[in-house]
Amino acid sequence: MNKVLYIILISLFSFTFISCSEDKEESTTDTTTTTTTTTTSSPLFVAVGDNGTILTSSDGTTWTSRSSGTTEKLRGGAYGNSTLVVVGLSGTILTSSDGTTWTSRTSGTSNLLGNVTYKNSTFMAVGNSGTILTSSDGTGWTSRTSGTTKNLWGVTYGNSTWVTNGDNGSIFTSSDGTTWDNRTSASGTTEELNEVIYENSTFVAFGYSGTILTSLDGTTWDNRTSGTSNNLPGGTYGNSTFVAVGASGTILTSSDATTWTSRTSGTSNKLRGVTYGNSTFVAVGVSGTILTSSDATTWTSRTSGTSLKFRRVFYKE
Repeated sequence: MNKVLYIILISLFSFTFISCSEDKEESTTDTTTTTTTTTTSSPLFVAVGDNGTILTSSDGTTWTSRSSGTTEKLRGGAYGNSTLVVVGLSGTILTSSDGTTWTSRTSGTSNLLGNVTYKNSTFMAVGNSGTILTSSDGTGWTSRTSGTTKNLWGVTYGNSTWVTNGDNGSIFTSSDGTTWDNRTSASGTTEELNEVIYENSTFVAFGYSGTILTSLDGTTWDNRTSGTSNNLPGGTYGNSTFVAVGASGTILTSSDATTWTSRTSGTSNKLRGVTYGNSTFVAVGVSGTILTSSDATTWTSRTSGTSLKFRRVFYKE
């Protein structure tokens, strides 16, 4: 009897040990899987455009269409604070953590939002009728008083200064994103300004009729000779090179933002946006145009899978 009881106890102990071991192994496997699939920091290009178009790519070559949940024209995008933010017509603001799933946010305005950036730990979106919105996380947005009714198309931050530009050569600056000073008289142009960037310690503004302006402080501006009369709605900086893109497939490059050289793009389509990341320049435009380059000199056409108009492209590291 005692021998039988001993055998039963030994069997129960062995079963309990094996079960616990299996539970522990399963738990460890689950944890490992979760860690492996967390890839939110992966590099990503994001192209946005008409009819709610959003395409993503890890290398600029192969692109995947994403569902944005809207049919509004999307005009600009930025990445910061682990969040992708896209803005567009009718006050549209979308956010995403991975570029795949997008959530609509309340902007508090029905005005077109022309662009957005993430600088100085702040998202800033600008748009029609002097609209300026700010957010720390891309979810909750606060309206700021710009002091203008001009349509604003570009926005950036550098040298402790926010700069936005827009219609009729308008330029406004702010040290805090709340109170704005009018610098339009210093722009020396009445052309529409579509973009402004701050790179290599220099503000560079791009606009209609080949307009390129530069400034060290956002207050005093110099008009540069671009060598083209085509509209230039987009610009970026990477690999020690400034790049401007525009109508009729225009691509210009410069090492200092002062002297510009025309490059062959291989397309006559209007290019509207350009960005740099992962050692690659990516330019986008009408009719689903996507071009890539490693040096901004030689460009290769890529298949986007759409004929819709792209408005902007941006990069998430």
